[in-house]
Amino acid sequence: MLVSLRRGYGDLVTSGGQIILLLIGFQTESRLGMFVCVALIAPLSLIAWISAWRRARAVADTPTSRIASAAQGYVELIGIGKPLGGQPVISPANHLPCLWYRYRIEHRDSDNKWTLESQGESEASFILDDGSGECLVDPVGAEMLVSKKDQWTQGERRFTQWLFVERQKIYVLGQFATLGSVAIELNAAEDVKHLLAEWKTRPGELLQRFDLNQDGRIDLEEWGLARLQAKREVAASHRELHNSSELHVMQRPEDGRFYLISDIDPGKVVSKYRWWSWFHVAVFFGALIALPLVWRLAPF
Repeated sequence: MLVSLRRGYGDLVTSGGQIILLLIGFQTESRLGMFVCVALIAPLSLIAWISAWRRARAVADTPTSRIASAAQGYVELIGIGKPLGGQPVISPANHLPCLWYRYRIEHRDSDNKWTLESQGESEASFILDDGSGECLVDPVGAEMLVSKKDQWTQGERRFTQWLFVERQKIYVLGQFATLGSVAIELNAAEDVKHLLAEWKTRPGELLQRFDLNQDGRIDLEEWGLARLQAKREVAASHRELHNSSELHVMQRPEDGRFYLISDIDPGKVVSKYRWWSWFHVAVFFGALIALPLVWRLAPF
């Protein structure tokens, strides 16, 4: 089962907005009310069609990148999900360890109807590993397409849960950035000066390393060699910091482009969005054709 969560599109697809408008139209018991509701269905369907078609094109037109060689910007990644720091998040519904969760708890009232008791979802990041490298995935602001859905009843309460679990294959389309090396500001000249000052506080070690003629003092030539060695050590230290501090991150694009996280094959995702786009096109033209008929034939 395909479940679309987060952001306006998920509600647009799953809420049956067009059906709700028709029901409202019938309840108004007036020709004008029905006409207005049918008229509102047309722009709603047009917006939904544009949204679904853009999503289908974004998934279809973006090639899959490798984390180690991905360009900075809008990319598509596929890999295995792993918990950040080796510590999975815990679903509040059944305390199951996972990468990401969304849950809903409902309670059966006296009329035998289910009413919402509580709901929530994880905002914790997780790791995506594609074999070439690892990338931190931030789920905040993403549209989630989730196939793993569980539902069960305990007494008068009904639990519904969607999960991404560890070692699951996950698809991500969004803004890729490498943080660390560009974010760390290092001043080589200052670090060399501080390193030389530190060496001066240990004159015995300084003489042992750089007093080449064994005269008990560091002359200008030997001091020049010490400076060169300090530059080498600082450069090596900076390289290590750059390499160790690099962090690949996938997050919501700042320009508003589509951000998707899914456990469904991208080819199937494209098919789903295309199907929805054609459905909304059909509803759009159906609403336009129905408008004059509603005005003439509505019994109210």
